Amino acid sequence: MAENNSKKHTIIVWLEDEPGALNRVVNMFRRRAFNIESLSVGHTEETNISRMTLSVIGEDNHVEQITKNLYKLLEVVKVTDVTSEGALIRELAMVKVTADNPQSRSEIMQFAEIFKARVLDVANDSILLEAVGAEDEVDRLFGLLRRYGIKESVRTGRVAMARGSAAVAAI
Repeated sequence: MAENNSKKHTIIVWLEDEPGALNRVVNMFRRRAFNIESLSVGHTEETNISRMTLSVIGEDNHVEQITKNLYKLLEVVKVTDVTSEGALIRELAMVKVTADNPQSRSEIMQFAEIFKARVLDVANDSILLEAVGAEDEVDRLFGLLRRYGIKESVRTGRVAMARGSAAVAAI
């Protein structure tokens, strides 16, 4: 029986900010039957360059092949798998929780303090929190809040950056 060496990889892709570039990257993953666990894209300090952070689960050699294939896309400038580089990986989440009595409101506020989450909005029947942290920290906060009833939530997925002078340069 073959051993499954799949793990979660964090890949950073710098690409030219052109119409359809994101679609071509995502289609490349689809054609290779890779599921994207999370995807975050935004502008960088470089004009006309976007930075994409992808989270995928796969074996090292398959993910390495994916990164090589990304370079075949015209808009792609650089690709780095920061999984084993000690990168700082964070996630932003906003969660609206039912808080329709003083006790639940107080408990939710205590959880927010413990997880260093910010209270963004308080209504008669709910509290809206913003949490930033490692994926597992955000998961633990959500686990504690589920008992109160999560009305709505959104998560960015992973964003990553190399530590210190080992910073990964775009170009």
